Amino acid sequence: QVQLVESGGGLAQPGGSLRLSCEASGFTFSRSAMGWARQAPGKGLEWVSGIFRDGIGTIYIDSVKGRFTISRDDAKKMLYLQMDSLKPEDTAVYYCGKGVRPPYDALGQGTRVTVSS
Repeated sequence: QVQLVESGGGLAQPGGSLRLSCEASGFTFSRSAMGWARQAPGKGLEWVSGIFRDGIGTIYIDSVKGRFTISRDDAKKMLYLQMDSLKPEDTAVYYCGKGVRPPYDALGQGTRVTVSS
């Protein structure tokens, strides 16, 4: 079955960086667009970024453009989200999803990111 396992979350200071990883299994990763979404405390799921198969294109929500970078390693079946210049409003649980945008075919269990001084 499809499994997505996120890691790399934690506490970062404003202006700091974190790199999230997502390990995929149970499907042909290289043929699937993938994405990241987040859920801030008390809010609904918000799409953050997506990457098409073969990495031929990437898309981002306006609030993270220029700060976040999505990438993939098809050989390792891994999805990444490099987050730089973090802001307190980036605090959320981040989810890896199978698909470029919600609704995703599958969603991981999430990894928590807290941005605070």
